[in-house]
Amino acid sequence: MNAAAPIVELKDVSFAYDGETVLQDVNLEIRRGNFIAMIGPNGGGKTTLLKLILGLLKPGEGLIRVNGDSPARASSCIGYVPQDVHINRNFPITAMDVVLMGTLDPKKRWASWKSASHRLDAMDALDHLDMADLAGRKIGELSGGQRQRVFIARALVTHPQLLLLDEPTAGIDTKGQADFFRLLRELNKEITIVVVSHDLLVISRYVKSVACVNKRLHYHGQAEITGEMMETMYPCTVEELCPVEIVAHGLPHRVLKDHKRS
Repeated sequence: MNAAAPIVELKDVSFAYDGETVLQDVNLEIRRGNFIAMIGPNGGGKTTLLKLILGLLKPGEGLIRVNGDSPARASSCIGYVPQDVHINRNFPITAMDVVLMGTLDPKKRWASWKSASHRLDAMDALDHLDMADLAGRKIGELSGGQRQRVFIARALVTHPQLLLLDEPTAGIDTKGQADFFRLLRELNKEITIVVVSHDLLVISRYVKSVACVNKRLHYHGQAEITGEMMETMYPCTVEELCPVEIVAHGLPHRVLKDHKRS
């Protein structure tokens, strides 16, 4: 595979649920080594876009290529941390068991998922995320930030080239969010990352570029989140928001300054 070629290409992609258009004429190239924040309003199509890249959904129109192939055939090169990972905290499963689930191959017997090689890979993934010491800890005993690291380890255990995360810091406090995005920045040295997030104030310090999604997609090859971008993506303009609302929704200081000048 040509290292200079984009790892993901979307050309004129549109998608609709029951006749209602969710994404329209989306064009995007995700370059290797990029760290993209995907922002936009609820219902704007962010999660749908991730599922299209994963091959869980098929576009109504347009073309999607991952590693030069169809998403379904290239799924092994993608790690995915979905939104709202629900888990029964009383279920007696350890951090190691959760990560081992990432090695499951539907074409093979379940007995193979705890092979010695898989356990080594799982421990390496946990160690990479500073969670090796907690490999035997039950998942329900971990903090929200620790559980999220375990879910990332599960996504990384097969050594993917692309990591997709959908609202990964939901339920994590502000300090935990900052620690989490610093972790992603370190992982980005080895892997391409796309993260859907509403934590704009925090995430803008760590990402390399921004994709704004609200039915259509606008890509910005820099991390700065400006007032113009917010006007494009959200139903109300920055001028229609009071400073308290801007801060409450976590918009960067640059947006607040733009608002004050208006």
